[in-house]
Amino acid sequence: MKAALNSFKKKLAQLGRSMLVPVTAMPVAGILSRIASPDMLNIPLLKSAGDIVFGNMDILFALGAVVAFAKAKDMVASLLSILVLKSTLAALDETISMGIFAGIIVGCFTAWIFNHSKDWKTPKIFDFFTGEKFVITLAPIATVGLGYVLSFIWPPIQMVLDGFAIGIAKLGAVGVFIFGFLNRLLIPVGLHHVFNSYIYFNLGSYTQADGTVVTGEMTRFLAGDPTAGLFLSMFFVVMMFGLPGAALAMYKCAKKRKSEVKGLMTSSAITSFVTGITEPLEFSFMFVAPQLYFVHALYTGLAGAVCYLLGIRIGFSSGGNIIDLVLNWGLGSNVILIIPVGIAFFALYYFTFRFLRRNHRGRKERNPVQQELRLHCEEDRRKSGRCCQHRKYWPLHDPSACRDQGRFADESGEDQADGRQGRYHSVRYQRTDHHWLGSSAGYG
Repeated sequence: MKAALNSFKKKLAQLGRSMLVPVTAMPVAGILSRIASPDMLNIPLLKSAGDIVFGNMDILFALGAVVAFAKAKDMVASLLSILVLKSTLAALDETISMGIFAGIIVGCFTAWIFNHSKDWKTPKIFDFFTGEKFVITLAPIATVGLGYVLSFIWPPIQMVLDGFAIGIAKLGAVGVFIFGFLNRLLIPVGLHHVFNSYIYFNLGSYTQADGTVVTGEMTRFLAGDPTAGLFLSMFFVVMMFGLPGAALAMYKCAKKRKSEVKGLMTSSAITSFVTGITEPLEFSFMFVAPQLYFVHALYTGLAGAVCYLLGIRIGFSSGGNIIDLVLNWGLGSNVILIIPVGIAFFALYYFTFRFLRRNHRGRKERNPVQQELRLHCEEDRRKSGRCCQHRKYWPLHDPSACRDQGRFADESGEDQADGRQGRYHSVRYQRTDHHWLGSSAGYG
Protein backbone atom coordinates (compact mmCIF):
# COMPACT_ATOMS: atom_id res chain seq x y z
CA MET A 1 0.00 0.00 0.00
CA LYS A 2 2.80 2.38 0.91
CA ALA A 3 4.65 1.58 -2.33
CA ALA A 4 1.50 2.25 -4.37
CA LEU A 5 0.97 5.56 -2.57
CA ASN A 6 4.57 6.60 -3.20
CA SER A 7 4.24 5.66 -6.87
CA PHE A 8 1.04 7.72 -7.13
CA LYS A 9 2.71 10.72 -5.50
CA LYS A 10 5.65 10.36 -7.88
CA LYS A 11 3.33 10.39 -10.89
CA LEU A 12 1.55 13.47 -9.57
CA ALA A 13 4.88 15.21 -9.15
CA GLN A 14 5.78 14.29 -12.74
CA LEU A 15 2.44 15.71 -13.87
CA GLY A 16 3.24 18.93 -12.07
CA ARG A 17 6.59 19.15 -13.85
CA SER A 18 4.85 18.67 -17.21
CA MET A 19 3.17 22.03 -16.66
CA LEU A 20 6.52 23.81 -16.75
CA VAL A 21 6.73 23.73 -20.57
CA PRO A 22 3.73 26.02 -21.18
CA VAL A 23 4.55 28.08 -18.10
CA THR A 24 8.02 28.70 -19.51
CA ALA A 25 6.58 29.83 -22.85
CA MET A 26 4.12 32.27 -21.29
CA PRO A 27 6.40 35.19 -20.30
CA VAL A 28 7.81 35.87 -23.77
CA ALA A 29 4.42 35.40 -25.41
CA GLY A 30 2.74 37.70 -22.91
CA ILE A 31 5.33 40.45 -23.29
CA LEU A 32 5.16 40.30 -27.10
CA SER A 33 1.38 40.39 -27.09
CA ARG A 34 1.23 43.25 -24.60
CA ILE A 35 3.84 45.63 -26.03
CA ALA A 36 2.39 45.10 -29.52
CA SER A 37 -1.16 46.00 -28.40
CA PRO A 38 -2.93 49.01 -29.96
CA ASP A 39 -2.57 51.07 -26.77
CA MET A 40 1.22 50.59 -26.80
CA LEU A 41 3.42 50.00 -29.88
CA ASN A 42 0.53 48.82 -32.08
CA ILE A 43 2.50 46.23 -34.07
CA PRO A 44 0.03 43.58 -35.29
CA LEU A 45 2.79 41.23 -36.45
CA LEU A 46 4.31 40.98 -32.98
CA LYS A 47 0.90 40.65 -31.37
CA SER A 48 -0.02 37.73 -33.61
CA ALA A 49 3.30 36.07 -32.71
CA GLY A 50 2.42 36.29 -29.02
CA ASP A 51 -1.23 35.31 -29.47
CA ILE A 52 -0.33 32.12 -31.31
CA VAL A 53 1.08 30.75 -28.06
CA PHE A 54 -2.11 31.46 -26.13
CA GLY A 55 -4.15 29.86 -28.89
CA ASN A 56 -2.24 26.57 -28.71
CA MET A 57 -1.83 25.95 -25.01
CA ASP A 58 -3.21 22.42 -25.39
CA ILE A 59 -0.33 21.57 -27.74
CA LEU A 60 2.21 22.92 -25.26
CA PHE A 61 0.68 20.84 -22.47
CA ALA A 62 0.81 17.74 -24.67
CA LEU A 63 4.51 18.32 -25.32
CA GLY A 64 5.12 18.95 -21.61
CA ALA A 65 3.44 15.68 -20.61
CA VAL A 66 5.65 13.73 -23.02
CA VAL A 67 8.75 15.37 -21.58
CA ALA A 68 7.62 14.40 -18.07
CA PHE A 69 6.47 10.81 -18.63
CA ALA A 70 8.14 9.35 -21.73
CA LYS A 71 11.47 7.56 -21.35
CA ALA A 72 12.62 9.38 -24.48
CA LYS A 73 11.55 12.88 -25.42
CA ASP A 74 9.82 12.18 -28.74
CA MET A 75 7.50 15.17 -29.20
CA VAL A 76 6.54 14.48 -32.83
CA ALA A 77 4.10 11.72 -31.89
CA SER A 78 2.53 13.91 -29.21
CA LEU A 79 2.10 16.81 -31.64
CA LEU A 80 0.45 14.58 -34.25
CA SER A 81 -1.78 12.98 -31.62
CA ILE A 82 -3.14 16.24 -30.21
CA LEU A 83 -3.97 17.43 -33.72
CA VAL A 84 -5.75 14.13 -34.40
CA LEU A 85 -7.69 14.35 -31.13
CA LYS A 86 -8.87 17.90 -31.80
CA SER A 87 -10.00 16.94 -35.28
CA THR A 88 -11.76 13.80 -34.02
CA LEU A 89 -13.66 15.63 -31.29
CA ALA A 90 -14.68 18.41 -33.68
CA ALA A 91 -16.10 15.81 -36.07
CA LEU A 92 -17.99 13.93 -33.35
CA ASP A 93 -19.28 16.80 -31.19
CA GLU A 94 -18.40 20.45 -31.79
CA THR A 95 -19.65 21.47 -28.34
CA ILE A 96 -16.87 19.58 -26.56
CA SER A 97 -14.15 21.90 -25.30
CA MET A 98 -11.39 20.10 -23.41
CA GLY A 99 -8.89 22.96 -23.41
CA ILE A 100 -5.59 22.15 -21.76
CA PHE A 101 -6.92 18.81 -20.51
CA ALA A 102 -6.84 17.53 -24.08
CA GLY A 103 -3.11 18.21 -24.17
CA ILE A 104 -2.47 16.63 -20.78
CA ILE A 105 -4.43 13.47 -21.63
CA VAL A 106 -2.89 13.08 -25.08
CA GLY A 107 0.62 13.70 -23.79
CA CYS A 108 0.25 11.07 -21.07
CA PHE A 109 -1.40 8.66 -23.53
CA THR A 110 1.40 9.08 -26.06
CA ALA A 111 4.06 8.63 -23.39
CA TRP A 112 2.37 5.43 -22.22
CA ILE A 113 2.27 4.06 -25.77
CA PHE A 114 5.92 4.90 -26.30
CA ASN A 115 7.10 3.32 -23.04
CA HIS A 116 5.28 0.06 -23.88
CA SER A 117 5.90 -0.18 -27.63
CA LYS A 118 9.52 0.86 -28.07
CA ASP A 119 10.74 -2.72 -27.48
CA TRP A 120 8.12 -4.50 -29.59
CA LYS A 121 9.40 -6.85 -32.29
CA THR A 122 7.92 -6.62 -35.81
CA PRO A 123 8.59 -8.39 -39.10
CA LYS A 124 11.80 -7.33 -40.79
CA ILE A 125 9.97 -5.51 -43.57
CA PHE A 126 8.73 -3.07 -40.93
CA ASP A 127 12.10 -2.54 -39.25
CA PHE A 128 12.11 1.11 -40.28
CA PHE A 129 9.05 1.77 -38.08
CA THR A 130 10.09 -0.22 -35.02
CA GLY A 131 11.80 0.96 -31.91
CA GLU A 132 11.43 4.56 -30.84
CA LYS A 133 9.89 5.54 -34.20
CA PHE A 134 6.98 3.12 -33.77
CA VAL A 135 5.08 5.54 -31.55
CA ILE A 136 4.90 8.10 -34.39
CA THR A 137 2.80 5.62 -36.37
CA LEU A 138 0.88 4.00 -33.54
CA ALA A 139 -0.05 6.99 -31.34
CA PRO A 140 -2.08 9.02 -33.89
CA ILE A 141 -4.03 5.89 -34.88
CA ALA A 142 -4.76 5.02 -31.26
CA THR A 143 -5.76 8.63 -30.56
CA VAL A 144 -8.73 8.27 -32.93
CA GLY A 145 -10.13 5.63 -30.59
CA LEU A 146 -9.27 7.79 -27.59
CA GLY A 147 -11.19 10.68 -29.12
CA TYR A 148 -14.23 8.47 -29.67
CA VAL A 149 -14.18 7.38 -26.00
CA LEU A 150 -13.69 10.94 -24.76
CA SER A 151 -16.67 12.13 -26.80
CA PHE A 152 -18.85 10.12 -24.40
CA ILE A 153 -17.10 10.54 -21.05
CA TRP A 154 -15.91 14.15 -21.31
CA PRO A 155 -19.28 16.01 -21.46
CA PRO A 156 -20.22 15.10 -17.85
CA ILE A 157 -16.69 15.94 -16.71
CA GLN A 158 -16.98 19.25 -18.51
CA MET A 159 -20.24 19.93 -16.67
CA VAL A 160 -18.49 19.35 -13.34
CA LEU A 161 -15.63 21.67 -14.29
CA ASP A 162 -18.05 24.34 -15.45
CA GLY A 163 -19.91 23.98 -12.18
CA PHE A 164 -16.64 24.40 -10.30
CA ALA A 165 -15.86 27.55 -12.26
CA ILE A 166 -19.31 28.98 -11.63
CA GLY A 167 -19.18 27.99 -7.96
CA ILE A 168 -15.77 29.50 -7.24
CA ALA A 169 -16.85 32.68 -9.04
CA LYS A 170 -20.04 32.87 -6.94
CA LEU A 171 -18.01 32.52 -3.74
CA GLY A 172 -16.43 35.86 -4.50
CA ALA A 173 -13.74 36.81 -2.00
CA VAL A 174 -13.98 33.40 -0.32
CA GLY A 175 -13.34 31.64 -3.63
CA VAL A 176 -10.30 33.84 -4.31
CA PHE A 177 -9.03 33.14 -0.77
CA ILE A 178 -9.32 29.37 -1.33
CA PHE A 179 -7.44 29.62 -4.61
CA GLY A 180 -4.64 31.72 -3.12
CA PHE A 181 -4.32 29.45 -0.08
CA LEU A 182 -4.15 26.23 -2.12
CA ASN A 183 -1.86 27.87 -4.68
CA ARG A 184 0.89 28.20 -2.08
CA LEU A 185 0.01 25.14 0.00
CA LEU A 186 0.49 22.72 -2.92
CA ILE A 187 3.99 23.98 -3.82
CA PRO A 188 5.87 21.56 -1.50
CA VAL A 189 4.39 18.55 -3.35
CA GLY A 190 4.66 20.14 -6.78
CA LEU A 191 0.94 20.03 -7.53
CA HIS A 192 0.35 23.77 -7.66
CA HIS A 193 0.94 23.79 -11.42
CA VAL A 194 -1.91 21.31 -11.90
CA PHE A 195 -4.29 23.46 -9.87
CA ASN A 196 -3.06 26.74 -11.33
CA SER A 197 -3.33 25.58 -14.93
CA TYR A 198 -7.09 25.25 -14.79
CA ILE A 199 -7.54 28.73 -13.29
CA TYR A 200 -4.98 30.34 -15.60
CA PHE A 201 -5.96 28.68 -18.88
CA ASN A 202 -9.50 27.26 -18.57
CA LEU A 203 -11.53 29.33 -16.09
CA GLY A 204 -14.17 31.36 -17.96
CA SER A 205 -14.27 32.37 -21.61
CA TYR A 206 -14.10 35.60 -23.59
CA THR A 207 -14.83 36.31 -27.24
CA GLN A 208 -12.52 38.81 -28.87
CA ALA A 209 -13.54 41.33 -31.53
CA ASP A 210 -12.35 39.03 -34.32
CA GLY A 211 -14.47 36.16 -32.99
CA THR A 212 -11.61 34.26 -31.34
CA VAL A 213 -12.62 32.62 -28.06
CA VAL A 214 -10.01 32.54 -25.29
CA THR A 215 -10.31 30.79 -21.96
CA GLY A 216 -8.55 31.12 -18.63
CA GLU A 217 -8.03 33.97 -16.19
CA MET A 218 -4.57 34.81 -17.49
CA THR A 219 -5.30 34.64 -21.21
CA ARG A 220 -8.64 36.44 -20.87
CA PHE A 221 -7.01 39.33 -19.05
CA LEU A 222 -4.29 39.73 -21.67
CA ALA A 223 -6.97 39.56 -24.37
CA GLY A 224 -8.79 42.52 -22.80
CA ASP A 225 -11.59 40.81 -20.86
CA PRO A 226 -12.86 43.44 -18.36
CA THR A 227 -13.89 40.74 -15.89
CA ALA A 228 -10.54 38.91 -15.71
CA GLY A 229 -7.70 39.53 -13.28
CA LEU A 230 -9.48 39.19 -9.93
CA PHE A 231 -7.79 35.85 -9.26
CA LEU A 232 -4.33 37.16 -10.15
CA SER A 233 -3.95 40.52 -8.40
CA MET A 234 -3.02 38.89 -5.06
CA PHE A 235 0.31 37.72 -6.43
CA PHE A 236 1.56 41.27 -6.97
CA VAL A 237 0.91 41.98 -3.28
CA VAL A 238 2.63 38.81 -2.07
CA MET A 239 5.57 38.62 -4.48
CA MET A 240 6.46 42.33 -4.56
CA PHE A 241 5.75 43.25 -0.95
CA GLY A 242 4.86 40.35 1.35
CA LEU A 243 7.78 37.99 0.75
CA PRO A 244 10.39 40.80 0.83
CA GLY A 245 8.97 41.69 4.25
CA ALA A 246 9.41 38.08 5.34
CA ALA A 247 12.99 38.14 4.04
CA LEU A 248 13.77 41.24 6.09
CA ALA A 249 12.30 39.63 9.20
CA MET A 250 14.40 36.49 8.80
CA TYR A 251 17.53 38.58 8.36
CA LYS A 252 16.76 40.62 11.48
CA CYS A 253 16.21 37.44 13.49
CA ALA A 254 19.43 35.76 12.36
CA LYS A 255 21.96 35.36 15.19
CA LYS A 256 24.73 33.62 13.27
CA ARG A 257 26.32 34.26 9.87
CA LYS A 258 24.30 37.43 9.41
CA SER A 259 26.27 38.48 6.35
CA GLU A 260 25.44 35.20 4.58
CA VAL A 261 21.79 35.44 5.59
CA LYS A 262 21.70 39.04 4.40
CA GLY A 263 23.05 38.09 0.97
CA LEU A 264 20.61 35.18 0.58
CA MET A 265 17.57 37.12 1.73
CA THR A 266 18.42 40.20 -0.33
CA SER A 267 18.93 38.28 -3.57
CA SER A 268 15.78 36.19 -2.99
CA ALA A 269 13.67 39.28 -2.26
CA ILE A 270 14.94 41.07 -5.38
CA THR A 271 14.25 37.96 -7.46
CA SER A 272 10.69 37.82 -6.17
CA PHE A 273 10.13 41.55 -6.76
CA VAL A 274 11.60 41.72 -10.27
CA THR A 275 10.74 38.30 -11.75
CA GLY A 276 7.97 36.90 -9.56
CA ILE A 277 10.03 33.76 -8.86
CA THR A 278 9.46 32.97 -5.20
CA GLU A 279 10.92 29.47 -4.81
CA PRO A 280 14.39 30.58 -3.59
CA LEU A 281 12.81 32.50 -0.74
CA GLU A 282 9.98 30.08 0.03
CA PHE A 283 12.27 27.04 0.12
CA SER A 284 14.51 28.81 2.62
CA PHE A 285 11.84 28.31 5.30
CA MET A 286 9.34 25.86 3.80
CA PHE A 287 10.75 22.74 5.46
CA VAL A 288 12.83 24.31 8.24
CA ALA A 289 9.88 26.28 9.65
CA PRO A 290 6.65 24.85 8.17
CA GLN A 291 4.53 27.01 10.48
CA LEU A 292 5.89 30.06 8.66
CA TYR A 293 4.99 28.56 5.32
CA PHE A 294 1.45 27.82 6.48
CA VAL A 295 1.10 31.47 7.55
CA HIS A 296 2.46 32.48 4.13
CA ALA A 297 -0.26 30.39 2.43
CA LEU A 298 -2.94 31.98 4.62
CA TYR A 299 -1.67 35.48 3.86
CA THR A 300 -1.68 34.75 0.12
CA GLY A 301 -5.35 33.84 0.31
CA LEU A 302 -6.01 36.88 2.51
CA ALA A 303 -4.31 39.15 -0.03
CA GLY A 304 -6.56 37.72 -2.73
CA ALA A 305 -9.68 38.37 -0.68
CA VAL A 306 -8.62 41.95 0.10
CA CYS A 307 -7.84 42.68 -3.57
CA TYR A 308 -11.18 41.20 -4.61
CA LEU A 309 -13.13 43.33 -2.11
CA LEU A 310 -11.26 46.46 -3.26
CA GLY A 311 -11.95 45.68 -6.92
CA ILE A 312 -8.26 45.41 -7.83
CA ARG A 313 -8.04 43.70 -11.20
CA ILE A 314 -4.71 43.04 -12.88
CA GLY A 315 -3.08 40.02 -14.50
CA PHE A 316 0.29 38.86 -15.72
CA SER A 317 2.04 36.61 -18.21
CA SER A 318 5.03 35.53 -16.12
CA GLY A 319 4.20 36.37 -12.50
CA GLY A 320 3.25 39.08 -10.04
CA ASN A 321 6.37 41.16 -10.60
CA ILE A 322 7.21 44.78 -11.28
CA ILE A 323 7.61 44.17 -15.04
CA ASP A 324 4.10 42.78 -15.45
CA LEU A 325 2.71 45.46 -13.15
CA VAL A 326 4.09 48.24 -15.36
CA LEU A 327 3.18 46.58 -18.67
CA ASN A 328 -0.37 45.62 -17.67
CA TRP A 329 -1.24 48.69 -15.60
CA GLY A 330 -3.45 50.11 -18.34
CA LEU A 331 -5.48 46.90 -18.71
CA GLY A 332 -6.39 46.64 -15.03
CA SER A 333 -8.72 48.39 -12.62
CA ASN A 334 -7.86 50.12 -9.33
CA VAL A 335 -4.25 49.05 -9.84
CA ILE A 336 -2.96 51.99 -7.79
CA LEU A 337 -4.39 50.28 -4.68
CA ILE A 338 -1.77 47.55 -5.07
CA ILE A 339 0.76 49.95 -3.49
CA PRO A 340 -0.99 50.70 -0.15
CA VAL A 341 -2.24 47.13 0.16
CA GLY A 342 1.27 45.89 -0.58
CA ILE A 343 2.83 48.14 2.06
CA ALA A 344 0.32 46.83 4.60
CA PHE A 345 1.18 43.23 3.74
CA PHE A 346 4.91 44.02 3.89
CA ALA A 347 4.39 45.08 7.49
CA LEU A 348 2.09 42.12 8.19
CA TYR A 349 4.64 39.62 6.87
CA TYR A 350 7.53 41.33 8.63
CA PHE A 351 6.03 41.51 12.10
CA THR A 352 4.39 38.08 11.90
CA PHE A 353 7.54 36.31 10.75
CA ARG A 354 9.67 38.17 13.28
CA PHE A 355 7.28 37.33 16.12
CA LEU A 356 7.08 33.65 15.18
CA ARG A 357 10.84 33.32 14.77
CA ARG A 358 11.56 34.98 18.12
CA ASN A 359 8.84 33.00 19.85
CA HIS A 360 10.26 29.77 18.44
CA ARG A 361 13.75 30.71 19.66
CA GLY A 362 12.33 31.73 23.03
CA ARG A 363 10.82 28.30 23.57
CA LYS A 364 14.20 26.75 22.89
CA GLU A 365 15.97 29.12 25.25
CA ARG A 366 13.51 28.37 28.04
CA ASN A 367 14.77 24.78 28.12
CA PRO A 368 16.28 24.45 31.67
CA VAL A 369 19.15 22.22 30.55
CA GLN A 370 20.21 24.69 27.87
CA GLN A 371 19.96 27.55 30.35
CA GLU A 372 22.25 25.78 32.82
CA LEU A 373 24.73 24.87 30.10
CA ARG A 374 24.80 28.47 28.92
CA LEU A 375 25.38 29.77 32.45
CA HIS A 376 28.32 27.39 32.97
CA CYS A 377 29.75 28.37 29.61
CA GLU A 378 29.61 32.04 30.54
CA GLU A 379 31.25 31.28 33.88
CA ASP A 380 34.03 29.37 32.15
CA ARG A 381 34.60 32.27 29.80
CA ARG A 382 34.89 34.72 32.71
CA LYS A 383 37.34 32.58 34.68
CA SER A 384 39.55 31.14 31.94
CA GLY A 385 39.12 33.65 29.14
CA ARG A 386 37.83 31.05 26.71
CA CYS A 387 34.60 29.19 26.22
CA CYS A 388 34.51 25.51 26.97
CA GLN A 389 32.36 25.03 23.87
CA HIS A 390 35.44 25.67 21.74
CA ARG A 391 36.94 22.51 23.26
CA LYS A 392 33.76 20.57 22.38
CA TYR A 393 33.09 19.95 26.08
CA TRP A 394 30.46 21.37 28.40
CA PRO A 395 31.37 22.12 32.05
CA LEU A 396 28.99 21.01 34.72
CA HIS A 397 29.49 23.11 37.83
CA ASP A 398 32.89 24.67 38.44
CA PRO A 399 34.83 24.61 35.15
CA SER A 400 38.19 25.14 36.81
CA ALA A 401 37.53 22.28 39.22
CA CYS A 402 36.59 20.02 36.32
CA ARG A 403 39.81 20.84 34.56
CA ASP A 404 41.81 20.28 37.73
CA GLN A 405 40.23 16.85 38.16
CA GLY A 406 40.95 16.01 34.53
CA ARG A 407 37.51 14.53 34.11
CA PHE A 408 36.93 15.60 30.52
CA ALA A 409 35.59 13.03 28.08
CA ASP A 410 37.70 11.85 25.18
CA GLU A 411 36.82 12.46 21.50
CA SER A 412 34.27 9.62 21.47
CA GLY A 413 32.48 11.12 24.46
CA GLU A 414 33.54 8.27 26.71
CA ASP A 415 34.52 9.21 30.25
CA GLN A 416 37.96 7.82 30.92
CA ALA A 417 37.12 7.10 34.56
CA ASP A 418 34.33 4.54 34.23
CA GLY A 419 33.27 4.43 30.56
CA ARG A 420 29.88 6.09 30.99
CA GLN A 421 28.66 8.32 28.20
CA GLY A 422 26.32 11.26 27.88
CA ARG A 423 24.87 13.23 24.99
CA TYR A 424 22.92 16.43 24.60
CA HIS A 425 21.99 17.48 21.06
CA SER A 426 24.99 15.65 19.60
CA VAL A 427 27.41 17.48 21.95
CA ARG A 428 29.30 15.11 24.23
CA TYR A 429 30.06 16.20 27.78
CA GLN A 430 31.85 14.84 30.84
CA ARG A 431 30.85 13.41 34.16
CA THR A 432 32.10 14.86 37.45
CA ASP A 433 32.35 13.18 40.80
CA HIS A 434 29.19 14.98 41.87
CA HIS A 435 26.53 14.39 39.24
CA TRP A 436 25.64 13.79 35.62
CA LEU A 437 23.85 16.53 33.72
CA GLY A 438 21.84 15.20 30.77
CA SER A 439 18.88 16.15 28.65
CA SER A 440 15.32 15.73 29.81
CA ALA A 441 15.17 12.50 27.81
CA GLY A 442 17.80 10.86 30.05
CA TYR A 443 21.38 9.82 29.53
CA GLY A 444 22.87 8.51 26.29
